[in-house]
Amino acid sequence: MAPTRRDFFRTGGLGFGGMALASLLNREAFAATHPTHFPAKAKSVIFLCMTGAPSQLDLFDYKPELKRLHGTSVPESLIAGERFAFLSGVPKLLGTPFQFKQHGQSGTWVSEMLPHISTVVDDAAFVYSMRTDQFNHAPAEMQMFTGSPRPGRPSMGSWVTYGLGSEAEDLPGFVVLPSGRAGRCGAGCIGSGFLPTVYQGVQFRAGGDPVLSLSDPDGMSKDLRRASLDTIKELNQDKFEQCNDPEINTRIASFEMAYRMQSSVPDLMDISKEPKHIHELYGTEPGKKSFANNALLARRLVERGVRFVMLTHGEWDHHGGTRINLVEHFPAICREVDRASAALIKDLKQRGLLKDTLVVWGGEFGRTPMLQGDTDDPLVGRDHHRSFTLWMAGGGVKAGMHVGSTDDLGYKVAEDPADVFDMQATILNQLGMDHRRLTYRYQGRDYKLTDVHGNVIQKLVS
Repeated sequence: MAPTRRDFFRTGGLGFGGMALASLLNREAFAATHPTHFPAKAKSVIFLCMTGAPSQLDLFDYKPELKRLHGTSVPESLIAGERFAFLSGVPKLLGTPFQFKQHGQSGTWVSEMLPHISTVVDDAAFVYSMRTDQFNHAPAEMQMFTGSPRPGRPSMGSWVTYGLGSEAEDLPGFVVLPSGRAGRCGAGCIGSGFLPTVYQGVQFRAGGDPVLSLSDPDGMSKDLRRASLDTIKELNQDKFEQCNDPEINTRIASFEMAYRMQSSVPDLMDISKEPKHIHELYGTEPGKKSFANNALLARRLVERGVRFVMLTHGEWDHHGGTRINLVEHFPAICREVDRASAALIKDLKQRGLLKDTLVVWGGEFGRTPMLQGDTDDPLVGRDHHRSFTLWMAGGGVKAGMHVGSTDDLGYKVAEDPADVFDMQATILNQLGMDHRRLTYRYQGRDYKLTDVHGNVIQKLVS
């Protein structure tokens, strides 16, 4: 068997650090691309992460029977032995308070809460049978993005950039754009874990310095900054020759990337240069922090060769009551993401980028068909649930496809179950990578994003 790329770096000469030193010290450090396992359908991924878990039953998974049985007790046999985050006893069923219609040639059911996304359903593939074994936010987010509910594992974006490298010469390969309430797992969802830190996600901000500590301090000229970096590089190279620590090379490469980003990032973040019709399409407002601005930035990033862009937007944790509920808060957050999510698909498509860009939209788990709270309370909500809906567009997935289903109440997966490891395997597959072969040796064993799990969702891929 031919040696893998990892074996080559690990066994040659001084190991990964020594073999990669020359590359890490020049522009190819972050921009080098690596061979795929097989021909790729996609070159990059934009993951639109709805943190807090949007209610699939109020957006995509239409259940007329649940609406008919609204207010009745859930069959005890259905929930026997089940654990919930907050529900107890025998709760009442909650039919959606929103209207659904079928859209497009695919006849996809979409709630009135997402009028813009309903216009792009024929470009998307919906998986109604997603499931997870985690029903609390932080571990579910960790499992979605790292393959493990516990901290310490590399994020999906890190695995992708480790496996494929990046085509961007002056930007990180993995960029994170947050808006709304932050997710629960923090840096654990975007960290590189045991992979070299060159692969960790870099968060861009809407206000101040786009990247922390990117600007030169007062009194620091461009020439002085260059001279300082050259000196630091020489010191780090001397240290590397003494201890052969590959993280020293990562540090050198990071400094060089930061120097180039001082020019590239301000230009990237200046969306005011976009034409008027693009701002009208997305609903963007230059200078403000919003999901819409980030969606437009995501398109600008993949245009520049960034491999993995992760947008996070919350809060979708609609339990009911006065703090956050389906009546007052749910429509507002839908408006925050609906227009821009659809605009991103349309914009990528009109530029010829959608075929090479895989867009993923979804949260970390779903919501229960049962009401959380008092049936007399008008501010209704739903508890955490393991079954949910996720959709993908572009990147070689079958447009207009519907995969899987849940039962008549939207409680259990009834057909074509797909867990988060299957979703991860499918994303890697579209990028030309076999999730079983993308490995990294750590603590005496080969680790994978999907660990010992995962199958490509074959009905999704072309």
